[in-house]
Amino acid sequence: MSMRGGLRGLERQASELPDGAELYRLRPDGRVLRADRGGARELGPHDPDSGLLRFIDDQQWAHYFIGDAATSPERPSNATYKLGLVAPHSAFTPHAHGGEHLVLALGPASCGLYDERRRRVVDIELAPGTLIRIPELMPHSFGNRGGNRLAILAANTGYGIDHEDYAITADVAEGRGEHRLAAALREVTAGQRVGTVTLRERLAHRLHRIAAALEDAR
Repeated sequence: MSMRGGLRGLERQASELPDGAELYRLRPDGRVLRADRGGARELGPHDPDSGLLRFIDDQQWAHYFIGDAATSPERPSNATYKLGLVAPHSAFTPHAHGGEHLVLALGPASCGLYDERRRRVVDIELAPGTLIRIPELMPHSFGNRGGNRLAILAANTGYGIDHEDYAITADVAEGRGEHRLAAALREVTAGQRVGTVTLRERLAHRLHRIAAALEDAR
């Protein structure tokens, strides 16, 4: 896929995103595409809004998702970043996190997001190598569209998985008297779709496995 084609594809998805949600496409050539409701563009030093910082040397760049350049033991970012393994053809119980949430899909995935402004659920298909950014307290459900176990990389601000505000389900929200959040979570539950893998994706996965096997044989 060309850079222009990749941008067009992300722009189509970005038009459905709720305010505050973002998509990132990490291309094999090392370029990164970034999209939100405002459109899609390449994340690079030429973009004054990219937030890129000089990373040790000239011509090296860093983009902070969690924390910032001043993060230290005295000023922690209070965040977690982890690897997750998701069962085939499954999805998490719809929930909302007390903090911001980032997920990098390393296989075919999906994410249902509740759009508070438009009062509806949107379903976003995530190709391998796509990162989605979800604001705090946005109801969502992440799913594995494939027949293999899915590996994801996830980062959360503020809370580990044992914290009561890590994953707030509809029942938990209802029990706290957060009726509006509970109703939104139930809408995500009612409309939850894991999705399927397309023929193109199956072919790409087969080619990727062949390429990985060739790399392993080096």
